[in-house]
This record gives sequence, C-alpha cells and structure tokens, in this order.
Amino acid sequence: MDVIHVAIPVSDLESTLEFYVDGVGLERSKSFTGDDGIENVYVSGDSAPEIQFTYDPETPLERSGRDARPLREHVAIGVEDVDETFRRLVDRVDPPVVAEPYREAASGSRIAFVRDPDGYVVELVERTTRPEDS
Repeated sequence: MDVIHVAIPVSDLESTLEFYVDGVGLERSKSFTGDDGIENVYVSGDSAPEIQFTYDPETPLERSGRDARPLREHVAIGVEDVDETFRRLVDRVDPPVVAEPYREAASGSRIAFVRDPDGYVVELVERTTRPEDS
C-alpha cells in the first residue's frame, strides 16, 4: 500500500506554483483539466508522493489566511538545506513566516514554517542524524 498524492484546493495556480516550484524547488510533474473543468497540477520531489493542486475557475477558493492550530495542520517537505530553501523562498516569493529556521530538539532536524499563497502552513524539514542515532 502506498500514498500516491495529497490534493489541496488553491485560489491561484500561478502564485501556488511560484511558491512550490520557484521558491521551494519542487518540480512540476504533470497537469490536466478534468471533465469538470477543474485544473489539476502535480508537483513532486525526489520521491513519492506528489502534491496535487486543484483550481476550479468557476468556484475559486477564497484565501483564508488560516491561523487555527498553525503548526498542527501543515504540509511537510524534506529539503537538503533548510536555511538555503528558506532564504530562496523569502527572496523569491516573500511568504508569511510562521517560524524561522531552528533545530527541533527532540528530532535534531532543522525546520522552518511558512505559509503558502492560500495560507496553508508548509514545514521545511532538513533531516539530520543525531549523535545518539548513529
């Protein structure tokens, strides 16, 4: 059994792709418009699963500026260097910052949290090996 993708409705495909492709560095893997008129664009990293962004031009999603439980509901993306990815995002798309890069004590990972164009929280994770895990 595998997770194939996670679908997220968005209000603006262009700004979403600028954030995830130009800013984060994911790659656009496929796209199509369904029989229902909904545009679907998939992005991926080096491994599965993909993120599917859906955009309905007839009933656009309104940006919500989500702020309820900001670190519990999020999309986590593994990156090579959280500081470099965070700087690139800030330079290219200037997202709202939830938490600047820091080392999470329990896991030893470096992480940062930002919001995408629709207000979804995105966790950037640079996994590290803690000395006791070696």
